[in-house]
Amino acid sequence: MTDLGAPFATGRNADVYALDGGRVLRRYRDGGGDTAREAALMAHVAAHGFPVPEVYAADGPDLVMRRLDGPTMLGAFVEGRLPIERGAAVLADLHARLHALPLPAGAPTGTVIVHRDLHPDNVVLTPDGPYVIDWRDALYGPAGLDLAMTALICAEVSVDPTTDLAGAARALLVSFAALVGGDGVTAELGTAVAIRSANPTLTAAEASRVGEAAGLVVASVRDLP
Repeated sequence: MTDLGAPFATGRNADVYALDGGRVLRRYRDGGGDTAREAALMAHVAAHGFPVPEVYAADGPDLVMRRLDGPTMLGAFVEGRLPIERGAAVLADLHARLHALPLPAGAPTGTVIVHRDLHPDNVVLTPDGPYVIDWRDALYGPAGLDLAMTALICAEVSVDPTTDLAGAARALLVSFAALVGGDGVTAELGTAVAIRSANPTLTAAEASRVGEAAGLVVASVRDLP
C-alpha cells in the first residue's frame, strides 16, 4: 500500500493508518514478520464471541482491520470518564472470557489462549463494549501468566517516576488483584518478569524497573484484605 499519509496513531513498534470504508492499517515498523498467525488467532477468538476488531487482510507486516470508535481504557482513565474499580472489573472479565475459549486445533493441551499484553491501552471502549487490540504477543499458556502480565504492567507504571499515572496504576493493580485473587497474579509472576525484562520495546530505564514492579505486585497481594 502506498500514499497512506501520516499515521493517526503510533505505538512502540507499529503505526496505524486510516483507510476508507471504516478500516485501518496497522504496519509494524521493524518489518514485523508475518502477521498471518496473529490474524488467524484473532479470527478464532472472534468466531467464539470474544471482542476483537474484524481482520480483513494480513500481509507480511501489514494488518487491515475494522476501525474501532471510542477511547482506550487508558484514555478514559486519564479523562476521568471511567472509575478505576470499573476498569479493573472490565479487565478481569476480559481475562476470564478469553481463558474460557476453546483452543484452536493443534494448540498444546492443558493451556489457554493468553494475550500477554492485556492492559488499559490495549482495550478500546466502543459503544458496543470493550474490544481487545494488539494480539502480536498472544500465545498459549497458563491463565496465570496473562493475569501476572497485566498486574506487572500496571506495577511498572506505578513505579515510574516520570508519569502522573502512578497513583491510578497502583489503584488499578490493587483492584485487579482483589478481583482475580492473589494467587492469580503471583503464580506465574516469575515467568512474566522474564518476558517483560526481555521485551525489546522497553527502554533501558523501563527494563530496569521490572524487578521493582514485581516486588510491588507481591506487596500489593500481601496487603489484600
